Amino acid sequence: MKTNPISAIKTRLAKIFVMFLFIGGIMATPARAQFVVTDPANLISGILNSANEIVQTSNTVSNVVKNFKEVEKLYKQGKEYYDKLKAVNNLVKDARKVQQTVLMVGDISEMYVDNFGKMMSDPNFTPQELSAIASGYSKLLNESSGLLKDLKQIVNSSELSMSDKDRIDIIDRVHDDVKDYYNLVRYYTNKNISVSFLRAKKKNDTARVLKLYGTANQKYW
Repeated sequence: MKTNPISAIKTRLAKIFVMFLFIGGIMATPARAQFVVTDPANLISGILNSANEIVQTSNTVSNVVKNFKEVEKLYKQGKEYYDKLKAVNNLVKDARKVQQTVLMVGDISEMYVDNFGKMMSDPNFTPQELSAIASGYSKLLNESSGLLKDLKQIVNSSELSMSDKDRIDIIDRVHDDVKDYYNLVRYYTNKNISVSFLRAKKKNDTARVLKLYGTANQKYW
């Protein structure tokens, strides 16, 4: 069976760009955009290190308030990497999917920090409940960031014999699994907010809850 040369080139480009994402190199948009991001591997490492440090802090600091301040600080430190990686565009399909997968881990960190910060000022949660909620966020973040280790298989020296299809299959699987965790964190967040909303409803205080969390996801409460 004769191989389609155009398809083969596209597949090879996908593998090259994915490798660049993990072992360094330069990714740029067309010259007219005048935007260049160097060392994308450093950007990804920054996001993953930030996520891992958030998880470690969540599991080692017992005081909820102190814990969150440390988590918030770590997230802000890693956000520079997140924003830079987010700005990279015009990638070939599978390199873009790798980028999206890593960014979803950043989004999970963001949901954790933004929403838990609001829950910290919500009188409808007890300190014990806040501690349990933080632990839940930490576990979900840990699972999603752990999945990214599988992506590194595609550039390990021992895995260089993998076919292009095998590499793309890994990318697709990890992307879908991390997306499931992303959706689960959204669901987890909305369910926790719904607890506050129901408690506020009994006290005729729903306006305060809506003001605190906004109304964008109210239909899910």
